[in-house]
Amino acid sequence: MQTTSDRTRESDPDPDPDSAQDPTRIALVAFPGIRAFDVSVITEVWGVDRTDRGVPPFELRRTAAEQAPIALRGGLSLTPDRTLAWLARADLIVVPGLDDQPAPAPAPVLEALRRAHARATPIASLCGGAFTLAQAGLLDGRRAVTHWNLTDLLRTRHPRVEVTQDALFLHDDNIWTSAGTAAGIDLCLHLVRTTHGAETAATIARSMVTAPFRTGTQAQFIEHPTPRTDRDADTLAAVRAFALTHLAEPHTVDELAARAGMSPRSFARHFQATTGTTPLRWLITQRVAAAQKLLERTDLPLPEVARRTGFGSEITMRQHFATHLSTSPRDYRLAFHHPGQTRG
Repeated sequence: MQTTSDRTRESDPDPDPDSAQDPTRIALVAFPGIRAFDVSVITEVWGVDRTDRGVPPFELRRTAAEQAPIALRGGLSLTPDRTLAWLARADLIVVPGLDDQPAPAPAPVLEALRRAHARATPIASLCGGAFTLAQAGLLDGRRAVTHWNLTDLLRTRHPRVEVTQDALFLHDDNIWTSAGTAAGIDLCLHLVRTTHGAETAATIARSMVTAPFRTGTQAQFIEHPTPRTDRDADTLAAVRAFALTHLAEPHTVDELAARAGMSPRSFARHFQATTGTTPLRWLITQRVAAAQKLLERTDLPLPEVARRTGFGSEITMRQHFATHLSTSPRDYRLAFHHPGQTRG
């Protein structure tokens, strides 16, 4: 079984340079030992044509030192359609995780990644792909994350890397790393969101039947004794659902705790254990996401967007956009507003 598709074989022509919208070029870096799951995630996010649903065009290329088939675990194989020289054309480079994390990556791969970083091309790794970036020296002195079960190994083998496990993904100096398995999906969708907007990321997520974004950290997935019953988890889920359907209203931890039938202290503790973040941080993240959608889909004035999403004022919304998205609501709308979508 091949992971390559007919549309991306070497004989395929490059996209028409005179087309209405130039595709975003994504390079998947392939070499023996990469995980088939991560290859599938990258292919599902960027290798499927969804232009009929308003998603901009992507050009995904599988690059390797040579264009010979690469065996993957599980009886699969991947046939590269470009050499590593194509990285010079890429807008984004993605490195899959590994079946055997300590295994050395080929020297041509490491050198190609160093050259790409020197050109300021964004580079992302999924799960154990952080070990490949560390071998290339790209994570020295930088914060990075990998699967929580691999953090000690990454620290031991690459002591100059500032390893953390309190994130689903991290960004440091144009380099992205992600936690284990499903967090790779989170990172890929986030990269789409930052370059093409929340609506594009949501469209891709819907087709994948996954959440467009998850809040919290991978601390919620680390093995611990189960502290509470399923009933408590259901109660917290109901409280989150209530807050989401009443975003325009002010919410305090005390009020949400009362709705859950818990003390504020107990509610905050169990909320963080379940989601990996605090109630107020979770609420702000949801409000930013809701404001992104309104800015993309509607022509509502900014004060009305702030009111509908619970920020209360445009100033407050602008402060949170600067913190979470490094931009302003006005600039975000200019970049990602879709003409012809719902008005008001």
